[in-house]
Amino acid sequence: MKKFISWYSIAFLMSISTIAISLLNGSVQISTNEIFVIIGKHLNISGNNMGTSTFDAIIWDIRLPRVLLAFFVGASLALSGAALQGLFRNPLVEPYTIGVSSGASLGAVIVLFMQIQLGFLGNYTLPIVSICGSILSLFLVLFITKISSRSFANETIILTGIILNSFIGALVTFLISTAKQDSFRQILFWLMGSVSMRNWGHVGLIVPFFVVAVIVILFHYRELNTLALGDEAAHYIGVNVKRKRTYILTASAVLTGAAVAVSGAIGFVGLVIPHLVRLLIGSNHKHVLPFSLVVGGTFLVFADLIARTILSPSELPIGVVTAFIGAPIFGYLLIRQQLKRKDI
Repeated sequence: MKKFISWYSIAFLMSISTIAISLLNGSVQISTNEIFVIIGKHLNISGNNMGTSTFDAIIWDIRLPRVLLAFFVGASLALSGAALQGLFRNPLVEPYTIGVSSGASLGAVIVLFMQIQLGFLGNYTLPIVSICGSILSLFLVLFITKISSRSFANETIILTGIILNSFIGALVTFLISTAKQDSFRQILFWLMGSVSMRNWGHVGLIVPFFVVAVIVILFHYRELNTLALGDEAAHYIGVNVKRKRTYILTASAVLTGAAVAVSGAIGFVGLVIPHLVRLLIGSNHKHVLPFSLVVGGTFLVFADLIARTILSPSELPIGVVTAFIGAPIFGYLLIRQQLKRKDI
């Protein structure tokens, strides 16, 4: 137990430190004390009105919502990846490899292309349609897998996801090529994957879906541990495999759809972070799931910090940074896993 307390403490400190560094760094230098004062003033825990209105706007209206959004998006993708990998017992399964992110992207692009805003949904039109796209894409992959292999074979799921990714990618490209100038720029900027030019409204869009889906997934850690033994073993133990799988899959799709809706396509977070977590703390989902959430959020805050500072005053799309960091790490983990199998 002391081991887990130590790891959680380290993860928490790294998360707080990364968020603090992200708030401090930018084109305008603002002191740590001034940042605390500004945040405290808005949270009504400080009566000090110190600080200029410019600094106040930079911290409260620009940097803080951007950092929090990056954390929520990274946490969503990492937790979704950890849940899917545990559910399918395959380290290569994550929202992007099985087409969930592509479905979410298609839903969001359709909204941006057609400038849709449903009256009863208002500002939630984009995330709702994006989530619907991710859920439909996920269940389409599972349906095709079921009728082609008569079972949920891991290899078939991944191959089906790759095929669906290609098809949806073609649809997205078609929409972009026929979009009007304003829609074209909006879609292209969104597809690059970024948390820049985001505000509290975007944070408000992801938080409700994040909270509900996180509760559902964390609540099912025992089922994920049991399903690691196989569907038949889980059934004999007393787990309603079909129902529990549906809950976990739907919650994972909601997390992915909401994240993609507010930030665009950002890869490798859901693939690499759960791997690193399992190497550090083992495979018990009681710890893998919350640890992946914290580490994933911290990782994306760090990646966003690099994206906006490495070529300052220009910015890189955050998806480029996650690929540069994630691809070599995943390659190393894959080689290490293969070498271990040979030793066995």
